Parts: sequence; C-alpha cells; structure tokens
Amino acid sequence: MTGDTTTTERADAPPRRRGYGALWASVPREFGFLILTMPIAIISLAVLSTVFFTGLGGIFIVFGVFFIVGALFAARGFGTLELVRLRWAGRPAITPPRWQRAGGEQGFWRTVLAPFVDGHYWLYLLHGMVINPIVSIVTWAVTVAWTSVALGGMTGWIWQRFIPENDRDFWLHEVVLDWVFPGNTFEIDPIVGERVFEFVLGLLFLVLLPFVFRGLTLLHDVIARGLLGSWRSEALEVEVAQLAASRGAAVQAEDASLRRLERDIHDGPQQRLVRLQMDLAAIERKLERDPEAARELLGEARDQARETLDELRALSRGFAPPILQDRGLAVALESLALRSPVPVTVEVDLDDVTLPAPIERNVYFIAAELLTNATRHAEASAIRLRVGTRDEGAAGHWIDVWVTDNGRGGASAVPGHGLAGLDERVRGLRGMLVIDSPAGGPTSIGAHVPFVPLATPGTA
Repeated sequence: MTGDTTTTERADAPPRRRGYGALWASVPREFGFLILTMPIAIISLAVLSTVFFTGLGGIFIVFGVFFIVGALFAARGFGTLELVRLRWAGRPAITPPRWQRAGGEQGFWRTVLAPFVDGHYWLYLLHGMVINPIVSIVTWAVTVAWTSVALGGMTGWIWQRFIPENDRDFWLHEVVLDWVFPGNTFEIDPIVGERVFEFVLGLLFLVLLPFVFRGLTLLHDVIARGLLGSWRSEALEVEVAQLAASRGAAVQAEDASLRRLERDIHDGPQQRLVRLQMDLAAIERKLERDPEAARELLGEARDQARETLDELRALSRGFAPPILQDRGLAVALESLALRSPVPVTVEVDLDDVTLPAPIERNVYFIAAELLTNATRHAEASAIRLRVGTRDEGAAGHWIDVWVTDNGRGGASAVPGHGLAGLDERVRGLRGMLVIDSPAGGPTSIGAHVPFVPLATPGTA
C-alpha cells in the first residue's frame, strides 16, 4: 500500500475530451435524460398535486396533516431522483440538503411536523409540482422536434420515395427560395429540390444537436441547483462543526500527550531522582566512617544519574528538537531515523514547498510516533519512512507521512493506545490516518495532513 491511493484522481486516468467531440460523446446520456424528463414530471405533478391538495382539503382534520407530510416526502423523492438523473447525464454533482438535523431525541409529532419548518421540502414541492412540469414540457418538445428534424431530414431521401406525392402542391423549399431570393426564376424539379432542402436542413439540425441538448440539460441543472441543492449557510454550518470537532480532537490529543508525559516522568526519572537523593544522603553519612561503602554507593549513584539522563533524553523526543528548527524537517527526520534501533530507510520529497512551522513540528511528532510503534510492537527488521507533498488543485496542498515495516502486522487504532492518540492528533490537523496492517504483515500506516504553504521570499 502506498500513499498514492489517497489522491482524488488517478494519475494514469485518460484525459477528458474537450470541444465538439466531447459534446457528441455526451449526447446519448443527455438525450436519455431529456426524453424521460416530461414523463417523470407529469407523474410527479399527478402524484404531488393529488396528495397535497387532498391533505390541504382536510387540513382542519388530523388526517390532512399526514397527507401534506406525505406530499413533502414524495417531493423529496422526486427531487432526489432529479439530482441522480442530472449526475447520470454528466453534470457535476449537486450537494443535497442536510435532511437529518443534529439534536436530541425527537418525539412523534416533532418528527412528523419537521418538514413543515424545513424550507427545502417546500422548494422540492415547488420544483416537482410547478416548475419542473412547465420546463419539462418545453425541453421535451424541443428535444423531440429537433431530433425528428435532424433524423428525418438526413434520411428522408431514403424513405420518402415510398410516399405518394401526386396531389401535393406545397413545397417548402420554394417558400424559402422565394423569401431569400424574391422574384427568382429557378427551374428545379420540386421533388429533387425538396429532398435537397430537407437534407441540408437535417444536416444543420444534426450539427447543432449537441449544443441544443447541452443547453436544455444546463437549464434543468441551473434550476435544480437553485431549488434542490443545499444552501451556503448549511455548508458553513458543516465547516464550523468540522472545525469544532478538529479543535476538540487536537485539545484531547494534547491533553493525552501531557498526561502521558506526566505519567512517564513520575514513573521513571522522578523515581530515579528520589533514589539518587537517598543514595547521596547515605554517602554523606558513610563518607567518614566507611569510605569503601561510600565509594560503592557513588558508583551506583553515577549509574542512576546516567540512566535518569537517558530517560530524560528519550522523553525529550516528544518535543521538537533544535535540529528541526535549525536545519529543517528533512534533516530532522534523518536524525530521527539514525536513533532508531531498527534500520530505517528515509525518503523525503517536499517539492521545494515551504511548510509552516506547526506543520513541520506535527509531521515530526507523527513520524516519531509511527517509528516508535514499529520499533516496539511490530518485531520488524526493516522500516521505510516516506514523506512527500502533493498539490491537489482545488483540494489544496497535502503532506503524506508513510511508515512501512516488514513486521508481524495486526496494528489497529485501539482506544487508549498509541495509534488512537495519533489518530486524534491527525484529525485535529483536519487530516486522516490510514492503517493497512493485515495479520502477518507488512504494515503500512499513512498520515495525510492538509496545509497552506508559506510564500517563498522574493515571490509576490
């Protein structure tokens, strides 16, 4: 498993066709959409108007409320079908409204009456009962007429010879010629002139057919986006909720890190320093009356001080090292890999992007945590650390941190353990953690974090 699987589009995907050929490529889907529009709209009009006005007539009786609610839910169904059909016709997806609102438990009547206070239901009803039937009649008629003229004109010379025209005294091509060239004296066989005129007209309609289909489909798309799509205020509400969740996850991750650091200091260096203090007191008492015993205690105290220093150095790896600030993320990761007891292969490709300091610090922490987990729990003999950035266009810039080991596998984000805390840290950065660790290995864990690159000095 590699970090490439997180990209929004495959790099080897074929390029999208553009221009006139692309319009023709979408004609079958757009024709299928347009030709089914009026039948669906008529069914929608019949169902919604019947149920809604039945409920409206009995509004003063309890059952009328249920009919109106049923009409609103039916309108929601027809509107959702319109969004699906537009997507199938090749139009960009329209974000539907948020039908389920966050909140506590709702009673029966509150659930039943919820559509009455949701403006989206009424817009869907307006679309399905009024606007879509009217627009669909126009677009369906234009679709059928334009297709008929294009196909009929192009193929008329084949099948019209079997239709008797002995009593025909009206020729459309003569009317057009008289209008374009008043007083003309062209001597043209009426049948031949009519066939040529119909062929030219059919060819013209056929050439313009993809533009007409695209325009009619766009008309339905614009109407659907205005009536059936979500509101911008809802998108802002979702974004605020995500930011609040991210902030909460970040606070929890930092709190968990501080608690773990406090516990580690209490269980390790603090206990050793207490013992060191007791040893120094014993040395002070025995220094004059038992120098040999004091010398032995001094050796033990020296060992205690060395072990305490080693533990403090290990704990300090949870903080950003000076090398990260002085020489950058790439060198800091190389230094991190050199301290690992398991051989680590490091690949760093930052694409000359200047990372914000908080992103560099968090990426370092993430890499350190992943390497620590692989070293302690994976029983691996080799580890690969890969860090790279990518530009996803509208999706912004992302930095990917992948740690792959050849250990025993089975890693998972169990609550209360290292990967769960790491997942909270990544989500606090509005990123995501991907774990691929089948039993028996290998294990690949990737953290994907969005960021805003800093402007390079000297650029606008």
